[in-house]
Order: sequence, then structure tokens, then C-alpha cells
Amino acid sequence: MSRLRLSRGWLPAAAALGLGLAALLRSSAGAQSPWSLLPLEGARRTGTFRDPRLVENSGVIPSRTQPGILWTLADSDGPARIFATDTLGEDRGSFRLRGARNVDWEAISAGRCEAGICLYVADTGDNLEQRQSVQLYRIREPRVDSLGREPRTSSRVERLEVRYPDGSHDVEAAFVDGQGDVHLISKGRTSGFRHYRVPAGAWSAPATVAQPLGVLTIEEGRSLGRLVTDAAISPNGRLVAVRTYAEIFLFHFTGRGTLRPAWMGCRLAGLELQGEGVAWLDDSTVVLTSEGILGMPGTISLGRCSSTSS
Repeated sequence: MSRLRLSRGWLPAAAALGLGLAALLRSSAGAQSPWSLLPLEGARRTGTFRDPRLVENSGVIPSRTQPGILWTLADSDGPARIFATDTLGEDRGSFRLRGARNVDWEAISAGRCEAGICLYVADTGDNLEQRQSVQLYRIREPRVDSLGREPRTSSRVERLEVRYPDGSHDVEAAFVDGQGDVHLISKGRTSGFRHYRVPAGAWSAPATVAQPLGVLTIEEGRSLGRLVTDAAISPNGRLVAVRTYAEIFLFHFTGRGTLRPAWMGCRLAGLELQGEGVAWLDDSTVVLTSEGILGMPGTISLGRCSSTSS
């Protein structure tokens, strides 16, 4: 589950003050940091999730084949379904993953697969960092016009069991690169923001060990909420956005599959109560999703985040 652990008394205060946490994060950037985090350009809230099952929304990805459609999912212990929506948050139907279990679904991505374009679901959340293995699921992207109010069931769901070579990690961020490799980034609870890769060829076996690719150069700040909640690769494959509760850090995606800091990013102060998901609508526009909190539904927001200061 991705819910930020704060005392009950703090939450109403945060709402009333317009995300005091985000303001703290902004002020903590400090002159010593090599990162230049600018306000998200043109930031605007475009909608809220109409489906009550998405109160604990966790992750978002635009459809590669159906313009205007966003895919999302619910957090731990939620239904083993993916949900179709749009930037207004309209309910466009849901799709059940046959045989899948939602232990702690945290991210949804899209990428190449043998069937064409697939949706990838990362069941990789692990708050206590004690799961011996986690799961990746993938299905061919469904057609939204075939969905009704009652959830349809997928005809084929692929499942891959994944272990980390260095123990258990809480992972909420995942993206799929142009080669079909799945990239996972740890939340940063205990040992930095660790980057792993699951090669596309791993799906030919039932289980695999993720390949470690290093630790991201983001200053840790758990006490201020700097925990990674999602990541996404741009349509041109050049930039990766790594988001926390109130920031986006941009990285260049290298030919080796590693992430090189762009040293640029965006602040999300005051835009969301509990930011979770990020995806690219184009090579500079991001869509952001937030969980619902304090009885309010989760939100969808848009803005531009560039790797240049111009």
C-alpha cells in the first residue's frame, strides 16, 4: 500500500494549509542540491476519479492505441482489475485479470510484447520489506469499447515471479522501455532509490531475478516525504520522470538502460494531497494522479515538465 504514514491529527492540518508537506519539500531543496526543481508549468487539475474503487488509486498510463484513454489501478487488497478512465476521471469500464491477485499493486505501464502492445501491472508493494518475491502481470491492451459497467475478464494473463538479488524492497515505480524491459525503482525506505531491470526475455520462464542497475542520485529525505511513488518513460524514450509525493526528478535514459540525472525537475507543491502516479502524454506533458484522502476523491492533473531551463 502506498499511503503516506502520518498521524491522524496532521492530516486535517495538511488539507487546511494546502499540503504543508509539499511546502516543506520545496524549502528543503536547499542551495547545496545539484537539482533544479521548477514549478510545474501550466499545472491544472482536470478531474477526479468517478469510480469509488479508485480511492486508493496507484499509477497511471495513457493508452498506446486508444487516444484519450488512461489506464489505472487500485492499491493493495483492491480488486484484481485495471480501470479505464480519461483526464476528467470518467468511468470507462474495468477489466478483470483472470488468475491474478492484488497483494499490493503499485504501478501500471505499457510496452511491447509478443501480442503487440501490452499493459504491465507491478504487484511490487512491500511496506514492511518482507516479501520473498513479487509479481509482474501483463495482458494485451483491451479495447475500451468492449467494456461495460460489469468488469470483463481477460482471456490470457501472463505472470512473472521476480526476486531481488539483495533482499526485499518496497517498489512503487515501474516503467517499460522500448525493448520491452521492465524497470523497477525502490521507494527509498531503507537503502536509497535502487534501480532494477527485468529483461523482456525473462517472460519465457516462470521466475527471474531482477538485475541491479545502481542507485539513483536523489538526496534522501524520508522525514519530509521524499519517497518514490512512480516513474514513467517519455514517448521518445529519452527521458524518465521519477516522482515522489511532491516532486518530479528527470533522468536521461541511456543506451545501457541506466538513468543519468538531467539535474532538472519539477515541484508539485499544493497540487495534490497525496500524489502517486505519473505518466507522459507527450514528450513534455505529464499526467499526475493522486489518492483520495479525507473523504475526497483522487485527482487527475496535467502540466509540463522540461529537462531544460528555457
